[in-house]
Amino acid sequence: MQQSISTRFPGEVALVGAGPGDPELITRKGWRLLLNADLIVYDALVSAELMAEIPGHIARHYVGKRKGQHSHSQADICRFLVQQARLGKRVVRLKGGDPLIFGRLTEELDALQAAGIPFTLVPGITAASGCAASCGLSLTERGIASSLRFITASHCDQRSVPWADLTRRDETLVFYMGLSQASRISQELQRHGLPADWPVMLIERGTQPDQRSIHTHLAGLPQAVEMHRVQAPALILIGQVARQAQEKAQSQAA
Repeated sequence: MQQSISTRFPGEVALVGAGPGDPELITRKGWRLLLNADLIVYDALVSAELMAEIPGHIARHYVGKRKGQHSHSQADICRFLVQQARLGKRVVRLKGGDPLIFGRLTEELDALQAAGIPFTLVPGITAASGCAASCGLSLTERGIASSLRFITASHCDQRSVPWADLTRRDETLVFYMGLSQASRISQELQRHGLPADWPVMLIERGTQPDQRSIHTHLAGLPQAVEMHRVQAPALILIGQVARQAQEKAQSQAA
């Protein structure tokens, strides 16, 4: 999606997905826009390895958010993007993963459109796809996982989650930002029908050199997070494909 370039404001903004961590997983279009940028406005989930490969003459501005630690408010980020574009700069708004999936994209697009700033939107490889590939598993599988759902767990305590709709046994669930809600995820999915021994896989810092994969089950999910001291960024993958991945890892280790 791209707007025609405005004659009033010579600057423009590209909203680019950086991918899940491995710097080689950014798209060719995203990398080209980075190399041609005057300013990169980047998030906490953009890997240090990717940032290190960007030429030093390109200015950068950190606006990262971690749970309970926000360097800038979303309103501040929107204002900054508009301000820099009005100065005539080619700005890349760089977000981890795919900005179209839980990337808080709408606020920034609305601000750019309201200000008449031309923009380009470049998707990235989302964490679920990248992590699954790096762990050697398929998120869908004929006969055991015919569908796939991405769920953001960061607001489980504030909004109604359709837990009863998440208990199909032929489906893979991937919870983003779910570590702090591990207990509730475990309890609610069991309460609505999934068995206690339903397979779960935790993937920490997926696609990066220090990636960790931890296999557990639904009842043991909260304990696994605590015992292994799992830290964000991490995904919680639930379903039969997690069991397949565990069995494959065990056979390779034997």
